[in-house]
Amino acid sequence: MASDSPIEPRTARNDNDRKAGPCELCGRPGQALTFHHLIPRHCHRKERFRRRFSIEEMRSRGLWICRPCHGGIHDLIPDEKDLGWNYHTRELLLAHEGIKKHVDWVRKQR
Repeated sequence: MASDSPIEPRTARNDNDRKAGPCELCGRPGQALTFHHLIPRHCHRKERFRRRFSIEEMRSRGLWICRPCHGGIHDLIPDEKDLGWNYHTRELLLAHEGIKKHVDWVRKQR
């Protein structure tokens, strides 16, 4: 059933939302993408985060990225509070030396 309400393209409705296209980190075209919350949902109820970011900002801030990039982020920065507090933009993620090296490696993959 179609809905008249607009769909926000940069947000995911749930963990299973996926789409295809170029990854917003490595840029590889034609990838199956998943939504990476730049401020992890676990942090949305924390007072520290609520003082810094609005609820809507926390919910909508994210990137559509390929599985290898997504896995690399969570492997290299496993602490969700650290991830949300210090790496809440694409630019901040790519400034992390480990993430930058991982994304460069992913770009070379098929």
